[in-house]
Formats: sequence, C-alpha cells, structure tokens
Amino acid sequence: MTEHPGQLHLPVTLIREPTLADYRAGPNAEALAAIEALASGVGEAYIFLFGGASTGKTHLLQGACHTAIQRGRTAQYIPLCETGLMPSIFDDLESRDLLAIDDVQAMAGKPDWEVALFDLFNRARARGCSLLIAARSAPDALGLGLADLCSRLQWGPRYCLLPLSDADCERLLTEIAAEFGMRLGQETARYIMNNYARDPGSLVALIERIDEASLREQRQPSIPLVRRIVRGES
Repeated sequence: MTEHPGQLHLPVTLIREPTLADYRAGPNAEALAAIEALASGVGEAYIFLFGGASTGKTHLLQGACHTAIQRGRTAQYIPLCETGLMPSIFDDLESRDLLAIDDVQAMAGKPDWEVALFDLFNRARARGCSLLIAARSAPDALGLGLADLCSRLQWGPRYCLLPLSDADCERLLTEIAAEFGMRLGQETARYIMNNYARDPGSLVALIERIDEASLREQRQPSIPLVRRIVRGES
C-alpha cells in the first residue's frame, strides 16, 4: 500500500491497488455495500467477513483501506498470514480510523496473539476505530481458545462471501479484457472457463498474460493463443 501520513511502516505491499469499485460482487452485493459504508465512516463500525479462498476477502479489505484514505481517513491493512509478525504489531493501532485485519485464522489457538487481538478490539471500539476483519471461517468455527475474543468477533454483522457464478466469471473475463483493449470472443471466454481456474484472481492474472502475448504477437486473443498460455507454452 502506498504510504500515507500516520501509517505504520509494515512489510506489506498492495501490488494491484485493489479498489471496491473494481470488486465483482456477484452474490456478495450486500457485503460490498456494507463495507463501502464502513470504509466511508457512515456504516457499521465492525464487520466480519469469512469464506473460502478466492472469494475476494483480501481485495475487499485492501479496497476498504483505499476508500477510507480517499475519504480523508487513516487506514491500515494487516495480513496475519505474513511471516515475521509479532503480537506487538497491534500496539497503538486504534489511533487509525479503519483497521482491516486479514487471515485471522492464522493466529487462532495462539494465546499471545488472541489476547493481543482481544485487547486491540476493545481499544478500537473505545476510540471509535472501525474494524473490518476477515478469516476463512466464521468466528465460532476458528478454534479460538479465548472465549471472550470469539464473543467479540460475533458482535457485528457477519458476511459469508460466496464464489462468483460461471456467468459472473465470464462477464469478468470480457470486462477485464476490454479494459486492456482486447476483444475476447464468447468462444474464447468459454474455452478459458472450461480449461482454467475460475476464481477472479486467477482469471485477472491470465488476462494479463494474454494481453502480453497479444501485444507481442500484434493480434487479438484467440483460442490457439490462450491454449498455449494455459499450457505454459507462452
């Protein structure tokens, strides 16, 4: 994430600068609207997101931070799956307007981490700091040892993020391709859907590779071109 005044110097980089505007909500429109309100400081003060891999949790947390900063607020994204982090990372974070804490399942069952997050949660609530927390599972399925923390994490709205449907993924493909200036025909899009991972992150990464190949070969995407890329031949 680009550094802003008052932010911690954490070893975290937001590579694609995700925004809430480019999140394809699909069945998660209600969650997206609630997060937009929270990030703007006008909605719920605390939201918990959970869902499987590739449902967009990290995108939403990072996008919420960018929205908050655009609104003149301070924000910090903390991915607990990063190596080398210590529970002290939570010290004084409540001075931010928004905290987006990702991968909470990574600290479940670790008493020092659980106590540190519990204390941060209480300090943040007292200071009026908004909290957006995400994990693979709902709070009561995380295997937390600290009952009070589990209780705190269930205080606010909880949204189970669902994967995009095939139709949503196909629209995502054609829309992202158009943003790159490419025309992705229906047959080519269907080939990708039948032969490649269907989660948004993988599809966006594939479109980037297709764009590079299309520019190199000076032609629009085709099934033979995509086939080479999917097979790792390009």
